[in-house]
Amino acid sequence: MRVWVDVLTPKQCMLFSKLSARLEEDGHHVLRTTREYREVTQLLRLKGIDAKVVGKHGGGTQEGKLRASAERSLQLTPLIKEWAPDVAVSFSSPEATRVAFGLGVPHVCVNDSPHAEAVARLTVPLSKRLLTPKVIPKRAWVGVGISADRITQYNALDAWAWLRDLKPDESVLKRLGLDRSKPIITFRTEETLAAYLLGKTPKESLIVPMVERLHKPSRDFQLVVVPRYEGQARVLKEVLGKKAIICESVIDGPSLLSFTSIFVGAGGTMTIEAVLLGVPTFSCYPDKPFLIERYLINKGLIVRETSPEEAAKKIMKTFDKLELAKAKQMEKTRKLTKNFEDPTEVIASTVKDVARTQSV
Repeated sequence: MRVWVDVLTPKQCMLFSKLSARLEEDGHHVLRTTREYREVTQLLRLKGIDAKVVGKHGGGTQEGKLRASAERSLQLTPLIKEWAPDVAVSFSSPEATRVAFGLGVPHVCVNDSPHAEAVARLTVPLSKRLLTPKVIPKRAWVGVGISADRITQYNALDAWAWLRDLKPDESVLKRLGLDRSKPIITFRTEETLAAYLLGKTPKESLIVPMVERLHKPSRDFQLVVVPRYEGQARVLKEVLGKKAIICESVIDGPSLLSFTSIFVGAGGTMTIEAVLLGVPTFSCYPDKPFLIERYLINKGLIVRETSPEEAAKKIMKTFDKLELAKAKQMEKTRKLTKNFEDPTEVIASTVKDVARTQSV
């Protein structure tokens, strides 16, 4: 079996590297494609994963995204036609979905983000199957154009695929100049270029005032900010100076989170990763809570606070009772993940089923 996997984001890099390895273990051939996008191309190199770079990210405008997507689809078409996959897999990649559909290749869609409605509408209806976490009800997907019988749910959150057997790499601490003996508070900046957040993110990052309120020479903890783009990194370094360590290149996020005492996220993936690693977690996501965030808030695993002043107060309150907070969080995480299944196995099985059905 020949499987084409399109990788567009850091999360997809983590998830689909596990899927690719699983399929290759069974003797299947996998073609990985990606696009020119700082966080993804750097992470692929960091993880030693081969992927053919085709096209680029469309930036922060609707027109730019449209043009980049159209150009990338045209660039992918001859490559995929020649490679002739039996099945295509993507996390709602508009280009992979459209090219696969146009070439008669069945597409398997993985998605846990129905709030990214535009991308879902462009991809889900053209997919043979949709795979999604069980905590997202099927009705959330039926509304974007797929019948319930084409939806497969797994009892897990996507990040469990790469965190269930994680072996943290301590070199991330040395790379950032962090002292393992001192508590680490890690921040993840908001997504400013995603289509589903265009016009919704604040003009100034919520992370900056939080860091400024928390930073005091007398406080014995280390502040780390993980930006998404080079522009974000540059601005944060200028504004925050030595108040926080700014990650200027892509790092091993899960490993950093494994050594983190408190996490504050303005996005989705690292927030969920922190929860699944048992780290006391705060969210300042700049839009209304997405379904998985709401689920984890209701489970008491995320504290949501978008006021920098209130967030800083709550973070310090947690820090003052850190060991107790970590113990409580870890116990809640154990209960949450106790019966989780491996998403990789469910996805791989579905991919094989779709390819087998197509060949009959």
